[in-house]
Amino acid sequence: MNTISIQQWRASGDYFSYRERHRIFHCIGGDVLAPPLLLIHGFPTASWDWQALWQDLCRNFYVIAPDLIGFGLSDKPRRYDYSIFDQADLCQALLNRLGVAHCHVLAHDYGDTVAQELLARHLENRARLDSICFLNGGLFPETHRPVLIQRLLKSPIGGLVARLTSKRRFADNLRRIFGEDTPPDDEHIDTFWDLLRAQDGLLAMARLIGYMDERRAHRARWVGALERSAVPMKLVVGAADPISGEHMTQRYRELIAAPDISLLPRTGHYPQVEAPEAVLAAYRAFVGR
Repeated sequence: MNTISIQQWRASGDYFSYRERHRIFHCIGGDVLAPPLLLIHGFPTASWDWQALWQDLCRNFYVIAPDLIGFGLSDKPRRYDYSIFDQADLCQALLNRLGVAHCHVLAHDYGDTVAQELLARHLENRARLDSICFLNGGLFPETHRPVLIQRLLKSPIGGLVARLTSKRRFADNLRRIFGEDTPPDDEHIDTFWDLLRAQDGLLAMARLIGYMDERRAHRARWVGALERSAVPMKLVVGAADPISGEHMTQRYRELIAAPDISLLPRTGHYPQVEAPEAVLAAYRAFVGR
């Protein structure tokens, strides 16, 4: 698959105003008459995560991929009440702006939790979802195994840890959560780092990390939405992920009736980056049904 450079990604995107004063970057592709597909990225990266899937997805969908507030090329305000609920509001604001009344969702990591909140709203008739496909993420707080840097960011010294984080340390952490056979290359490390650092983004990480507490506080709502969902759901998991890999998949099997799961044995936390062809094949089979 051809790589879309971050320069090309930025040039192909646009901004919209969220809550009147925050600029939110997003990319849109495909035929506006095709089924809408919302892509929701994870922590601490951005919508560029989806670039390896982009051209293929755009052949069949009207694809919408925002950088959530605090991430990537979007604004990263210092005094802001970052929350999963607000990120779901942002996604709905973008969909409303584009005139999209319902959509499919493909989500990863932090984006999984945003998708769970959208699913809860679907059950309340406050959103309309056609399907959801989850990639590796903390769907269940009891199975989430944060890496050391995440635990430090959540600690009282999180702000200091964010300021002292170096590119080398960031790269080392990425390599630990990718599969042994699919390590991140220099382009991915450089791009992820540049997107993270844009607009003092390292400081935003210490505030965004509160999502781990949110998952525990709102477990009944978000896990309950999975258990009660009539929306078609798919789970595609890099099994070698130490954060939300095969152990999370086992919990999904225990709690979700008739689970639809594709397990990628030697893939880590970023299957859309590490094994895009396998993710596309699994996703095509799911939506094709």
